[in-house]
Amino acid sequence: MENIMKNINKGEALDLREQVSYLDGQIASKTLTQNAHHNMTLFAFDKGEEISSHESGGDAMVIALDGQGMITIDGQAHPLAAGQTIIMPAKRPHAVYAQERFKMLLIVFFPEA
Repeated sequence: MENIMKNINKGEALDLREQVSYLDGQIASKTLTQNAHHNMTLFAFDKGEEISSHESGGDAMVIALDGQGMITIDGQAHPLAAGQTIIMPAKRPHAVYAQERFKMLLIVFFPEA
């Protein structure tokens, strides 16, 4: 059987916020799983860092873990705080901006080929 999950301990309770660290002036990321069907990545944004507007081939769910971010979809801004989630629809422009230090889990589901 393929080992799907990586870069994270298995079989124990974990705090996802502790699985990726903030880096001054940077965006840190840790990929947990990635294949043709899905991608799951943890991100830690320093205040003011951003991922500029782009599109994805699959629906993307952002789960805010720490801090405050701003998710922009089709030019409309959506504040997102720890404990909140938002879906960024496939093939629609979206961006992420850290209003303060911000951690999130990104899960992207790609359609069947």
